[in-house]
Parts: sequence; C-alpha cells; structure tokens
Amino acid sequence: MYTIILAGGFGTRLFPLSRSSYPKQFIPLFGDLSLFQKAVLRAARFSKPNEIFVVTNDTHKFLVEDQLDQINIPCNVLEEPCGKNTLPAITYASVKIYEKDKAAVILVLSSDQLLEEGDAYTSAVKAAKKLTNEYVVTFGIVPTTPHTGYGYIKPGDELEGGYKVSSFVEKPDKHTAEIYLKEGYLWNAGIFCFSAYMFLEECGKYAPEVFDAFSYDVLKAYELTPKISIDYGLLEKTSKVAVVPFSGAWNDLGSFEALYAVSGKDKVGNAVSGEYITPDGKNNLIISERLVSTIGISDTAVIDTADVLVVCPTNQTQKIGAITELLRQNNDGRVVTHTTVHRPWGRYTTILKCGTYLVKRLILNPHNRISLQYHNHRSEHWVVVSGVAEVTNGENTFLVKTGESTFVPSGTIHRLANPGDSPLEVIEVQNGGILTEDDIIRCEDDFHRKTV
Repeated sequence: MYTIILAGGFGTRLFPLSRSSYPKQFIPLFGDLSLFQKAVLRAARFSKPNEIFVVTNDTHKFLVEDQLDQINIPCNVLEEPCGKNTLPAITYASVKIYEKDKAAVILVLSSDQLLEEGDAYTSAVKAAKKLTNEYVVTFGIVPTTPHTGYGYIKPGDELEGGYKVSSFVEKPDKHTAEIYLKEGYLWNAGIFCFSAYMFLEECGKYAPEVFDAFSYDVLKAYELTPKISIDYGLLEKTSKVAVVPFSGAWNDLGSFEALYAVSGKDKVGNAVSGEYITPDGKNNLIISERLVSTIGISDTAVIDTADVLVVCPTNQTQKIGAITELLRQNNDGRVVTHTTVHRPWGRYTTILKCGTYLVKRLILNPHNRISLQYHNHRSEHWVVVSGVAEVTNGENTFLVKTGESTFVPSGTIHRLANPGDSPLEVIEVQNGGILTEDDIIRCEDDFHRKTV
C-alpha cells in the first residue's frame, strides 16, 4: 500500500504557537515528535519508506526533510509550486504513484491530526482497502459529541466493513448536530483510501479540469488546475464513494479548545505546559515558557510565546482566526514568523531589536552553512559561543573558535559554516539602516534559493 501525506497547510488556528512559516503539523505538541512525524510513522505501518509520498510546498520542504531525517524515514517529497487545496495535491501524488505502479492502492493522511493508532485504526484501514476495487473510500469518525465544527457524512446502504455514502453535509448548528448524532452520522475526517486507477478515472469524469492539468509538467499543472477540495471536486459528485467508520480517538486539533480536550489535566482540570501557579484557577489551558500566575480565572486559555500573548475563554478559541486576519491586514510579520525562525541550515532566534541594531542567536546544524551572501545596508559581528565556525569573510576563509569573534563590514561577501559534528551556536549583532531579510543578496546557496 502507498501513502500520501498532505503537509502543505499554512493554518494558524493554533496561533501564536503556530505561524504560517512553522504551522502546527511541525510543532511537537505531544512529546518529542511533531504531528507530521506521527503521521509518517502511522503511514509506515502499511507502507515502505519509498511508498510514502509527502506533498508540501517550498516554504515547508526543508522542515519536512529535516523531520524525516530525525525519524530516519526517507520518503518521497513532492513540492507544490503553490497551494491549490486537497484535490490537486492528491492528484499530483496519485499520478506519480500510478506511473510507478498501475495496481497501487493509496491511503491519504493529513499531517496535522491526532489519531489513536491501535486496533481500530488497523481494522479501518484493512476494511477500506477491501473496498477500493469499487469505491473511493473516506473514513468517518464515530462522533462523541454533537460537534458543530466538523462536516458530517450520512451513511447509506451497508457494505462489507463500511457503507455507501448517502450524502455529505456541511457543519451543522448545535440542534442539527444532536439529530445527526442520534441518526448515526459520522464526522468527515479527511482520510481516504482508493486504488490509483479508480481515483484518477473518477477524477477524469468529475473534475476534468484538475485531471487534464496533470498531463503537463508540475509548474504548468498548477497554473491550470483550479483551487478545489477533494470533497467538492470529486466525492460529492461520484456515486462510487464509501465510508468506513473509525471508532478510535481522533482530533483535528482545530482550536485550543480541541487541544485542551486531549491534554493531560491536574485534579481541578488545568492543562499546563510550563509553570503555572494559582490559588483558585480551574479548567484552564496554560501554555508558556515562563511562570504564569492567575487569580479568579477559570475556563480560560492563556497562550504565551516570546512575542505574542493570547488570552480568551477556552470555548472561544475557534475565533483566533480573527486575530490572525487583523494582523495580516496590518502587514504584521508576527502572523508569519515567530521570534525563532527555522531555516534549511538550522534556526535563528531574535533576542533584541532596537532602532539600527539587531541581536540574533544562530544555531547551525552539523555540516551545514548559510548562503554565500552580502548586505548593502548593514554590518555583522559574529561571536562563537559554542562549537567552531568556518568563516568566509571577503577573500579569506578561517576558523573561529568558541569565545572568539569576527566582524563583517557592509558590502563584504561572507559565509558562516559548521564543519563539526555538533550544532554551532553564534551570537550575531547587526548594525545598519535595513535589518530585514530584504537586505540579503545571495551569491551561492546549498538549498537552491534565489541567487544573483
């Protein structure tokens, strides 16, 4: 069995933990593994590494590759030129798989869901696989509450291991959701299973504008294909769609309320990541890297990061999208990046920014280097605090050891590299009139980013 993992989302529903450049699928919310890594390990239960295809974008490709390296599962990574929703992404990967194996059966997983991987999951996948000769199969979560944030599936005629889909219905109000619960409707999970041949055949019938686009190279395909989901573009049109119920625990973590629901709690219902002290607070979600203290506050989410603090009733956290929209309207970069920014070579954290100077902490991964570059409007001073740096500064290349430093004047071509087997840590002090990424002119780059 092949697996497609969709990992290109820019969602910020868990803002400020999640940002466009580092969305929730790559954050280790539970333990040391990210949701994306958990999805890859879930895929590996049924697929070999060379049978797993991850679909992502240019912004997140290096995050995908880095996190795959961490769990030592070398999957196929497909890069979308731009996001066009789920149907083009699934079609792109399905075409690649069909070219490789005409008899392929494909499982499609989202990279940002939490899913119990026990017997119920194994049974559901096996049941779905048996139906792929005749149906495109979707997975339906057996509801536990009359949730108003999910779409629902109405099961029809019974099949072996599942049901024909009678209809897909939009997110309901509370009263309608209660009726759906009593009538045996299922939550639409966004997990699918099908034969590559049948999926592409049905796509050609009901979404020809998508199917035909992928007869061209990927750049032309994404220029031609419309932006459309698999639900609207295909599943709601074809009669060859079935649903397999999944009774295990599942959560799409679409809000902090959902995150609270699956988090461990103390005896008065507080879910805490970090330090929290209160004489009376109950049923709070507290996430912070520093001590949080409250008085007289319950049923509240306090999400504290280095540059943004969000406080709201836990049952109102689905409205956080309104905050991110206001930030976008104001062209506020905090909706895109955190104070810590991940790069293909490692990461940097902004420590202090004030007027014409900026202080950063750089972490270069072993045997990585930044681009060969220069700046027109700023100088840089590098202080090595851990490891040994290989520095190119103008025409000279030399080593800078722990406790030593070097100065790079404005306009000078330079590069910082880590030749060692351990991370390199450097404090960078920038001085100048422009301190943004716009003042980076790359001459050469190991990661195929734009150069002059």
